[in-house]
Amino acid sequence: LATRMVLTKAGEQLIPYVEEVLASIGKMQFFEEELAKCQGDLRIGLAETQLCYRMPPILKKFHQRAPKAKLFLQSMNCYDIRDDLLKGDLDLGIFYEDVGGFGSTLTTYPLGQYPLVLVASPELKSRCPDIKTSDREIAVPLIINEKDCIFRQMFEQYLREKAIQIDHTIELWSIPTIKKLVVSNLGISFLPKFTVQEELDRGELVEIQTEIRDNHISAICGHVKSKWLSPLMKEFIALCRSEAHALK
Repeated sequence: LATRMVLTKAGEQLIPYVEEVLASIGKMQFFEEELAKCQGDLRIGLAETQLCYRMPPILKKFHQRAPKAKLFLQSMNCYDIRDDLLKGDLDLGIFYEDVGGFGSTLTTYPLGQYPLVLVASPELKSRCPDIKTSDREIAVPLIINEKDCIFRQMFEQYLREKAIQIDHTIELWSIPTIKKLVVSNLGISFLPKFTVQEELDRGELVEIQTEIRDNHISAICGHVKSKWLSPLMKEFIALCRSEAHALK
């Protein structure tokens, strides 16, 4: 007759400690494998502007140093990055701290502060030289990201404060597509300056003056404070901070 083993009360109390020891052993094995073979998975959510215009050299260096690592990259809205970090669905997030709502749960590393600019084609600017005068209507469309885009929110708040009405909004998800439409005289856009610097240098785009007081956003790399930092996470964070320092 088979007997059924049952944990004593003392045994039940020991379970959390045993699980903690086993988890620590797993981390040690993973650490040794990482250092020796640079293997493992890394799930990263990135703001599109950072992914397109700031991450390529970092991703290249990371692949060179950890060629066997698997990077799972996802272009995401900054609010979604914050929320998925807090839920444990991401290992790291590269986004803008202006979204707020971190509390004491996230550890963040500054990656730089970037100016925002209102841009148009030279032809369109001749019809709309500035957006400063209050209580007016401007017969040009705004071409911008979706509603939860942090720099769209900043610009729309400015318009509300000045009681300025834009003709209509063209909402797109792709920064390169937004830029092409603006270059083609189809509207204006409010973007981080680094995303349009090449077009500004070539004269394809020009700045339109505003009176936005705080026209900067701050990029960060973040993770849940209680999360164990694997060697891959440490390496990626170090590369991001090194690149940010080099750009200053």
